[in-house]
Amino acid sequence: MDRRELLKKIAILTGGMVIGGEVFLSGCTTGAKASTFSPEIIALLDEVGETIIPATATPGAKAAAVGEFMKVMITDCYTEAEQKVFTDGVEKLQEVCNKMYGKSFMECTPQQRHDLLVSLEKEAKQFNDKKNEAEKEQKEIAKAAKQPFVGAPPHYYTMMKQLTLWGFFTSKTGMTETLRYLPVPGKYDGAFPYKKGDKAWSE
Repeated sequence: MDRRELLKKIAILTGGMVIGGEVFLSGCTTGAKASTFSPEIIALLDEVGETIIPATATPGAKAAAVGEFMKVMITDCYTEAEQKVFTDGVEKLQEVCNKMYGKSFMECTPQQRHDLLVSLEKEAKQFNDKKNEAEKEQKEIAKAAKQPFVGAPPHYYTMMKQLTLWGFFTSKTGMTETLRYLPVPGKYDGAFPYKKGDKAWSE
């Protein structure tokens, strides 16, 4: 699975194009100012990622250092508008968590963290659906004028989830321990036997 194919799959799973994806594939040169991430924020993002992809028989997102991956992607490949939505989103996540449980995300139990992210998933879908609907006409106008269209950034949780999936499945941990790693790709076998629960392949 190459990175472009992975980005398509993440877009399908999260209901929208992966922010920073095309910039990353062509070279991260957004020209945006670098965002600052404290060790505490990176640790928080690791735990958010671990809640999305928890360790089971194989390592979870924290083992793949997804917090550090998010920092690099946001700093190098996000526009200033996208950076602002994401960094403001970290604060909003903490605010929502305090409102729900009276404590920070880092102080919550795994079940509380899970329930919080489920609620943010629903909120993000409603937000993104509304945004996409509102931008339909603008896209058509830009297309008719043969002008590029730049929409507003998606919900901050969508970015966090996209980056978690992207960072994990392109990491050594994700590719060699969670997926079935094939270092030297062989011939295509369309009749290869499959059992329910088998891992996907990575190359």
